[in-house]
Amino acid sequence: MKLIAGLGNPGKEYQNTRHNSGFMAVDLLAEKLGTSISTNKFNALIAQTRIEGQAVLLMKPLTYMNESGSAVSQAVSYYKIEPEDILILHDDMDLPVGSLRIRKKGSAGGQKGMKSIISCLNTDEIARIRIGVGHSEKGNHKVVPDWVLSPVSKADREAFDTVLKAASDAAYAWVYKDMDKVMSEYNIKVKKETKEEE
Repeated sequence: MKLIAGLGNPGKEYQNTRHNSGFMAVDLLAEKLGTSISTNKFNALIAQTRIEGQAVLLMKPLTYMNESGSAVSQAVSYYKIEPEDILILHDDMDLPVGSLRIRKKGSAGGQKGMKSIISCLNTDEIARIRIGVGHSEKGNHKVVPDWVLSPVSKADREAFDTVLKAASDAAYAWVYKDMDKVMSEYNIKVKKETKEEE
């Protein structure tokens, strides 16, 4: 069994916000597979499906972002899933809108949902797909909560929708392809806009 979890916050008020990029991408994957992530189990919405003949559990934790590890660890324990068979999709403010970065492992990098998962599973050897949502104001951490809990602007929407689809396609490919190949095929680099950030 492989686990693909998209991170976000439950509730209509968060539905189309930057912080729910993981939810949106995994929903696109479910749609592609002709299923919906609607069964309530492990403090999450889940769907059991198959990709290229392999059993896959799709998940959207309902614990709110900061406690994502609680839901993920319950499913991991129940199905005895190994760390190398886990993929997490989440938003990333350090990446410009339209960019996608796939990593085999590493620190949470400030993403609290990923931090919770690493803490609960006691390992950072977890693959993740980071979906760029851009930053609010450089160095202004007070506006971060409002920023991530707001929708992507109309100007950025096309690039954002494109990267969500790429994230769902990358998650599909991750199930049966070598990780290095997935990274080379699906990583999308977008230059940051201001000169001081380049």
